[in-house]
Amino acid sequence: MAFYQMQKKHVKFSNRVFAGLGAGIIFGGILQVLLGNDSKVITQAMEWIGIVGNGYISLLQMLVMPLVFISIVGAFTKMKTSNKLGKISANVLGTLLVTTAIAALIGIAAVMIFNLDGATFTKGAAETARIKELADRQEMVQNFSIPQQILSFIPTNVFADFAGTRSTSTIGVVIFAAFVGIAFLGVRRKAPKEAAFFADLIESLYKIIMRIVTLVLRLTPYGVLALMTNVLATSDFEAIVNLGKFILASYSALIMVLIVHSLILASVKVNPVTFFKKAFPALSFAFTSRSSAGTLPMNIETQTKALGVDEATANFAGSFGISIGQNGCAGVYPAMLATIVAPTVGINVFDLKFIVMLVAIVTISSFGVAGVGGGATFASLIVLGAMNLPVAIVGLVISVEPLIDMARTAVNVSGSMVAGVVTSERIHELDRGTLQDENASIEANS
Repeated sequence: MAFYQMQKKHVKFSNRVFAGLGAGIIFGGILQVLLGNDSKVITQAMEWIGIVGNGYISLLQMLVMPLVFISIVGAFTKMKTSNKLGKISANVLGTLLVTTAIAALIGIAAVMIFNLDGATFTKGAAETARIKELADRQEMVQNFSIPQQILSFIPTNVFADFAGTRSTSTIGVVIFAAFVGIAFLGVRRKAPKEAAFFADLIESLYKIIMRIVTLVLRLTPYGVLALMTNVLATSDFEAIVNLGKFILASYSALIMVLIVHSLILASVKVNPVTFFKKAFPALSFAFTSRSSAGTLPMNIETQTKALGVDEATANFAGSFGISIGQNGCAGVYPAMLATIVAPTVGINVFDLKFIVMLVAIVTISSFGVAGVGGGATFASLIVLGAMNLPVAIVGLVISVEPLIDMARTAVNVSGSMVAGVVTSERIHELDRGTLQDENASIEANS
């Protein structure tokens, strides 16, 4: 009721989200202190609270595939000259991959600075079960070569990819949408009347989908409240204390990546403070939901409505960013785990050859990481398998995985937004008037 009243009084969207975040922390913390994370009451309560939090994520994920397809095709139909599409794709992909490589280097450095190389962690019942599960998954990916991984991007059944049946379904939809867009450009040259009809149809569908996005985003404060309550109420604080050094190293590395994002923004004369202030609603939702894919609608809305990124670039950056070059899940995390475990098999982590190989493998394997919970695990298995390193380390940190995954997801989304801003500036389409306008934000339509 309080959030509804705030909305009626036109309180800024970012303030409503922040209020939901704060209320969730307080409420979840009270439940944790009074009942403990293993209480049956907590378990039952979280099932009901999960209807709001997980239901909100599901509503956003419902929009991901339609939004990716219509957004990419719409980028082609709205583009007056097709040569910019190549520049947009190259710049977005280049920014995502370069920042992922830098994130991997930061992850390696964090392990060295905190003296975690060769560290061992306590193995309990949950960790043992997780290690067994990972061993089964490792068998599935250990013979999955890079050429095979590239081939897996190509859709063989686009309807199955629209249903999200594969970890690379999002890339499959992007590829199919790109083919549709290229076909449209060919039709526009030879049959402009039919092409104009198709462009109007896509524009109508895009407006309808974005209207649905607006309706769903109105539920954001409630979703953030429920998700944050669940995190605080169910966290295992004993495990957090036991793995405190690893958590501290992880968060330090992720904060450093955000600093790198700030430097990149500054290099194109964009104020990082303005960027993060306007991106806060999307980043806070990514933090609480742990879903890059679920954040996609808010990601694109923030880029276009608040940051001044042109629609074509925002759509490409948002869509690519949920499955390619995720700075947190596919950059920092796999690099950290590999560096921690490498000394246990006699590898010198200070060897330049090891560092270069690890960064290269992390960057290449960042293609196709699913933008939902578990993507970091998949990326880590690929990297550890390619480096011939034991995968048990992934299972040993399971108890603090959700806590770290929250920050990783926020960094992923930040990376895709930075790619959008930088690319839009490079093709001279960045609307700095919108970027510098304090009133230009997604709350105007939410």
